[in-house]
Amino acid sequence: GYMSAEFSVPLSQIVENLNLNKVYIAENYDDIKISTVEINRPGLELTGYFEFFDNKRIQVLGNTEFAYLGRFGSESQKMVIDSIFSFGPPAVIICRNIEPSNVILESAKLHKVSILSTNDSTSDLTARLVQYLNRELAPRITRHGVLVEVYGEGCLLLGDSGVGKSETALELIKRGHRLVADDAVEILRTSASTLVGQSPQNIRHFIELRGIGIINARQLFGMGAVKTSEKIDMVINLELWDNAKVYDRMGLSNEYMDILGVEVPTLTIPVKPGRNLAVIIEVAAMNNRQKKMGYNAAKDLLASLGMDVNEVEESPKVIVDKWGN
Repeated sequence: GYMSAEFSVPLSQIVENLNLNKVYIAENYDDIKISTVEINRPGLELTGYFEFFDNKRIQVLGNTEFAYLGRFGSESQKMVIDSIFSFGPPAVIICRNIEPSNVILESAKLHKVSILSTNDSTSDLTARLVQYLNRELAPRITRHGVLVEVYGEGCLLLGDSGVGKSETALELIKRGHRLVADDAVEILRTSASTLVGQSPQNIRHFIELRGIGIINARQLFGMGAVKTSEKIDMVINLELWDNAKVYDRMGLSNEYMDILGVEVPTLTIPVKPGRNLAVIIEVAAMNNRQKKMGYNAAKDLLASLGMDVNEVEESPKVIVDKWGN
């Protein structure tokens, strides 16, 4: 399964991205990697309770913690700080640029714990840090497909090679929409219900068109035609028209595809000469937005024909992601 992959992010990268000040850098600083999105504000630990202490988490200290420590004499302070640092947390971040006491610095040197500081309040720093870690440590998979943003909806186009995904993306760009990724789409699950797609760095904004070759969408069409990442709101399966297959003509039953444990609304659109895919996808994107806002045209039509929606309605189907998640 996709969950087994353990992602980590170097501590030095976090420090750089969150613009943290280096107060004390331990010798193992460059080797330290963070692999959990959880962070810890020591509370009960300051009273000596370590039953559930997780030493993989970054520790964050702010006004409250320092005010509490200030109630102890330096001997008791040393005991409390030493006991926390002895677990070897990856780093300690001090908020509001509070000056760390000598007790903290000595303990940090003894236990090889890097000390960082920031001007942020504890809650601001925590929010920024968790958001950053969520993104960097998100479960991810790479899929063969094209990701475009159409009227603000992230549309993931899937289908066999040669069905016309890149050509459709090209026409959508010409119609004012944006390309996020062609050929390979890296999909990250950034929260329980959110998927974000992006292109692998090295092929970003290049499109392969059979007969012409490789083009650079950003160079050809300008910055307005591209985007680095976009959430995935719907999946559109493009397949060659199969006369034996019954395609959905009402849009009453919702199909979903399970990607990384998130259910994404899915349409299967048959391709044959005379169907303008770009226009169809534009309408699909607008229709998806309308459904999210609570309007379903098929139900509206049935109601105006005096038919009972519930008799016709099917239950939602989940197509399990055919890449075997």
